[in-house]
Amino acid sequence: MPVFTKDLDSAFQAAGAKPGTEIWCIENQHLVLVPQSCHGKFYTGSAYIVLNTVFPKSGPPQHDLHYWLGNDANEVDSGLASDKALELDAALGSCSVQYREIQGQESQKFLSYFKPCIIPIEGVFNSKQGNLSDEYQVSLYSCKGDHVVRVKEVPFLRSSLNHDDVFILDTASKIFLFSGCNSTIQERAKALEVIQYIKDDKHNGNCEVATIEDGKFVGDSDVGEFWNFFGGYAPIPRELPSAQEQSLDSSIQLFWINLQGKLCEAGKDALSKDMLETDKCYMLDCGTEIYVWMGRQTLLTERKTSISAVENFLRNEGRSNGTHMTFLSEGLESNIFRSYFSNWPKTVDTTLYEEGREKVAAIFKYQGYDVKELPEEHSEPLINCRGTLKVWRVDGDKLSLLSDAEQTKLFSGDCYIAQFTFPGNERDETLIYAWFGRRCIKEDKTATISHINAMVDSVRTNPVVAQIHEGREPTQFFEILQRLVLFKGGISSGYKKFIEESGVTDETYGENKVALFRVQGTSPDNMQAIQVDHVSASLNSSYCYILQTGASIFTWIGSLSTAQDHNLLDRMVDLLNPTWQPISVREGNEPDDFWDILGGKAEYPRAKEIQKYVEDPHLFVLNISGGDFKVREIYNFTQDDLVTEDMLLLDCQKEIYVWVGLHSVVKSKQEALNLGLKFIEMDILVEDLSPETPIYVVTEGHEPPLFTRFFAWDYSKANMHGNSFERKLAILKGKQHTLEAHNRTPRKASSRGSTPDGQRSISVSSNGRWGRSSSPASFGMHPDYKSPHVSTPDSVAKKLFQGSPSNNSPGSPAVESNASSGTAESLQRNGNKDIENLPVHPYDRLRVVSSNSIAGINVTVREAYLSDEEFREKFGMTKAAFYKLPKWKQNKLKMSLDLF
Repeated sequence: MPVFTKDLDSAFQAAGAKPGTEIWCIENQHLVLVPQSCHGKFYTGSAYIVLNTVFPKSGPPQHDLHYWLGNDANEVDSGLASDKALELDAALGSCSVQYREIQGQESQKFLSYFKPCIIPIEGVFNSKQGNLSDEYQVSLYSCKGDHVVRVKEVPFLRSSLNHDDVFILDTASKIFLFSGCNSTIQERAKALEVIQYIKDDKHNGNCEVATIEDGKFVGDSDVGEFWNFFGGYAPIPRELPSAQEQSLDSSIQLFWINLQGKLCEAGKDALSKDMLETDKCYMLDCGTEIYVWMGRQTLLTERKTSISAVENFLRNEGRSNGTHMTFLSEGLESNIFRSYFSNWPKTVDTTLYEEGREKVAAIFKYQGYDVKELPEEHSEPLINCRGTLKVWRVDGDKLSLLSDAEQTKLFSGDCYIAQFTFPGNERDETLIYAWFGRRCIKEDKTATISHINAMVDSVRTNPVVAQIHEGREPTQFFEILQRLVLFKGGISSGYKKFIEESGVTDETYGENKVALFRVQGTSPDNMQAIQVDHVSASLNSSYCYILQTGASIFTWIGSLSTAQDHNLLDRMVDLLNPTWQPISVREGNEPDDFWDILGGKAEYPRAKEIQKYVEDPHLFVLNISGGDFKVREIYNFTQDDLVTEDMLLLDCQKEIYVWVGLHSVVKSKQEALNLGLKFIEMDILVEDLSPETPIYVVTEGHEPPLFTRFFAWDYSKANMHGNSFERKLAILKGKQHTLEAHNRTPRKASSRGSTPDGQRSISVSSNGRWGRSSSPASFGMHPDYKSPHVSTPDSVAKKLFQGSPSNNSPGSPAVESNASSGTAESLQRNGNKDIENLPVHPYDRLRVVSSNSIAGINVTVREAYLSDEEFREKFGMTKAAFYKLPKWKQNKLKMSLDLF
């Protein structure tokens, strides 16, 4: 298909060039761009085209294209909107997913663009008149939905009210919310957002709001005023159960659409991807959902014919207006669509994405736009890693607390519990990991879960619980342990018994045994040595390795490894055994005895490892009422979608977060973990999720930064008291609201009673860093430190929480720490008086490789020019402690920081 044509509508110039929503309306059979101020205002007599563009963190732009048809729109405008949507798709390189939206039956994805709601307006869009309403009229609206709400104007009659829904009566001076007795708290809360929208849009923010409960009317002036609009109070009759609509055939049917628009059956139920030919269009009939699949080699005229044929099919079959239609181009199939085909490849064909991206870039550049790739996101710790770490080895009913030296050396045949307490937002937070080794036994797994449950009950900080497996650890786990060595075999009695009874060879690591370690990581604070099978096939050109034998030590440097990898290799050798004198071997120059130790030379991966494409996260509501497990996705999610009565799941592909609201039915971390496992088993997005995907359980009000980073987070909202309706009502009325019963006062991370043994962890970690300090004051947090991705509360919320203490207030631990961390210590400089009282320079200018280096300094003591604070930050110790170290160790530390 062409990148652009002479017939491209001028209204589409630069469409999709920027992220966000763009809207066009059909007016007098021409496209008119709808201004931003009118977004969300749809006229019932018009047809619209809506384009939503997202620029993900990685990968090409994603386009969702909708055409919306008002109930009173004429056939000409409706047909033109369909054709223009296809034309825009062609201009975007056929890289959009298209949807047909019918007024009152819109998809949840479409409604998510216009939060809190859209309220269709009677009439026809007129760009010249500016769509101003003539005069104010009393209106009655019904509201349905908990996360996305469908608002519909209903006749201003008593008979329009019922016991199941929520209604809004909008009058000149006051807005009334009437809640049916059978409506849910979530629906009522969502209706309050609609009231806020109406109040701002129609009343300029100046009008009263009253809430009316179904059946409660005694002694309330607002209730009397409400019923006076309907001629006085009278009971609302109970509706009789309506006859169920005839259910559609549950079978799935695939039709080929020929050039004349005729549908020919191509398959039923058992479908295969091989049935879809690239030069044809198909319709997949799933009952309430219709998909039109368009091959890559089909022409624009064929696509238009196919869409018309499907619309005629729905009319002739008498299908409901609620039947959704989705149009997919080859290569852009949704996960749900792919799930109907038995042999759809697991890997995504990226060639079409690249082709589409090139086409889109060509269009933008042709129109004068500068198109650039999005920069890669820098990897930074998601939580403050300077806290208190405790690690236990699980041995059936017994827990063994590991020493500082042992807590970063794990065995593949064992299970461990790691508890990490760290400074959070206004208080200390706790994160508990259950780590399952690849060779651990089932009994130890079960015991670990039992120990975790008991530990959660004993920890007062309402900890985040995570269940992880060897080989699929999240980055955060590595950053907490900092330096991890993972050995083969196990130490627990259960593992030893299993080895003895099964008769297999015990591979448990020993200093006199042959062992091969793969070294990996991103920095000295995140590096691992993983013991692998000591055979040549375990090597990989992208990594460095340590080969241990009884007689010698080899370090093997892969040809695709980096200078940073080499630095980590040296550090890891020193960590495993500082007395080792390894023989350095580069890939391609190995001696014969190296291969002999590995059992002979063999093939191993030599290509550069490419990071897997990861989509942006998806948020789902989990519903377990009545014993059923149902999942519904929330599109374009925000923090406000975390409703306190709900359980939600954030699917990040590499890891999963189960968020538990304070008023939800789930009351235990274990139950939440089971829900996460159930979600993985269902794999509704067809992501090929592994059963070993890490699962975090997060409780409302105790969300750590590794979870809040996916939202524009406002901590004040997490402090509010009551159910979702009470919270929204407090904000709407602008009243002071009490906080949750749990207080937000910081506690010391090392307080007793937070762990089974009640012992206090020491402040200095085994690796010599001041990384395990017991409180914010211990490590001197900068007073300007802020948790990432914290949004500023809205004006109403600020009023609600004006009394909240600030992290930077005088007398806070952070400020006091910085005030006292100056030059109180007397430095011992090994008799070298030349390095005292030197001027202070920043680290970036003191490095050996610096774009803005400082001239005239003593290059042999670059570190001495650092301030005391920056020195402690970089070296993890004071200058006095550093200069007490042996000279060789000083030089090694300076080399790692590019200061030598």
